[in-house]
Amino acid sequence: MRLLALITDGFGAGGGIARYNRDLMHALALSSRVSRVVALPRFGSEMASDLPRGVVQLPAAGHRLAWIARAMAEAAKQRFDAVFCGHMNAAPFASLLARSLRLPLWLQAHGIEAWQRRGGVYRRAARQARLVTAVSRYTRSRLLEWSDADPARVRVLPNTVHAIAGRGGNPSSLLERHGLQGKRVILTVGRLAAAERYKGHDRVIAALPAVTARVPDAVYLVAGSGDDKQRLSGLASEMGVENRVIFTGQVADEELPGYFRLADVFAMPSTGEGFGIVYLEAAAAGLPVIACGRDG
Repeated sequence: MRLLALITDGFGAGGGIARYNRDLMHALALSSRVSRVVALPRFGSEMASDLPRGVVQLPAAGHRLAWIARAMAEAAKQRFDAVFCGHMNAAPFASLLARSLRLPLWLQAHGIEAWQRRGGVYRRAARQARLVTAVSRYTRSRLLEWSDADPARVRVLPNTVHAIAGRGGNPSSLLERHGLQGKRVILTVGRLAAAERYKGHDRVIAALPAVTARVPDAVYLVAGSGDDKQRLSGLASEMGVENRVIFTGQVADEELPGYFRLADVFAMPSTGEGFGIVYLEAAAAGLPVIACGRDG
């Protein structure tokens, strides 16, 4: 089988969905039924050199129209047997492309983008899909609430996690870099995006005065970057804990294990995760994990 994979990001990109896509491509490459996967990411600035055998990733297209044009050109250039749509937001185009090529559609559902009620084009795409994979039972149930998908075709394909223990990132050097010697570290790893405030960084900051009253050496280490950092920094000042909140900026994948190993607890009280990979990573590193019971 030859698969055209329309994805948001993949090899050479960061974030949970990118990691999910990479793991999926690795798994497909091991299948005797899949001979070739051509992945077209919309985002991502780096090209990876460690692609699994049989997987080709084209350069990121960036703008939506450029991404659509490149997908159509690739579909015209070579034969495919199925179309994979890696994000619900791309479902209308993926549905149209699959219909025009008379190919089966495989649709992926992650989290909040698959929970909200969508219009007719999304409902038709879900109904058209030969297979819909959801990262959790919760995402599956929320998708079925609004879509016209056949429940028998909606399967759970959960997130996976790689071994954390013993991998990259020197905790000693990271402790020194961020001035964390002798501190009790609360860690959150995630994008600081204004559109993703549901992740709950502000809830942790708001709780810090009460935490530090009982644990005087506690600090909050925020690993990630995004356009919501200024608001969160201002909130820390308002709460009088600006000297307790440390923003690391973007963290390279190879350093993440070190951050997990230096922390005492992982906290991300998100209300919008379909099944956050980062919770698995924290647990795999042996950390107690504080999450929220309102999502997947």
